Amino acid sequence: MTRRGRTPFEPAHFDRAYYRKHYRDGRTSVTSRAQMTARANYIAAYTLHLGLPVRTVLDAGCGLGLLRDPLMRALPRASYVGLEYSDYLCERYGWTQGSIADFKTRTPFDLVVCYDVLQYLDDRTATRALANLGRLCRGVLYFSALTLRDWAENADRTRTDRNVWMRKADWYRRPLARSFRHAGGGFWIRRGAPLVPWELETAE
Repeated sequence: MTRRGRTPFEPAHFDRAYYRKHYRDGRTSVTSRAQMTARANYIAAYTLHLGLPVRTVLDAGCGLGLLRDPLMRALPRASYVGLEYSDYLCERYGWTQGSIADFKTRTPFDLVVCYDVLQYLDDRTATRALANLGRLCRGVLYFSALTLRDWAENADRTRTDRNVWMRKADWYRRPLARSFRHAGGGFWIRRGAPLVPWELETAE
């Protein structure tokens, strides 16, 4: 179940069949366009609540790009970069190909979204990715990954991909806390950013 000791995924793993099963087929899809639109609006609303002027967005592991249009509607002054590991998706949609573990940019992004990505990375690569998020984000990070507790208590096992590395939540939280303040609700505020949430609006 946890994939420990197995070979890391190659870009070709995330092919047309993978996305047809998990995102396009209503009988097996793990999410819907409506759910992703609601998530995008939620992310944008939090940045607006904090007063963060979002001019640049990195969607790390953007998949089919279901967050892009609703994010851009909610944040009309922002530019969007979709980063994707999949050969298939980069060829079809023109995303920037690469891994969040080693992607580099001259200027950090105001908003970084990394949703349901790191469970597909082995421990060494995921550790590098968590550190790299601190370099890529200068404002707000929205982060989520399937955990062991999610699998036991929250996930729909008939639709959720079990062929991942499942870890405890603190495995992600501890390294993220080196660069970010945990705001709760999936949000992390870059340490040193001029953003001031009220105490009871944070998880620390």
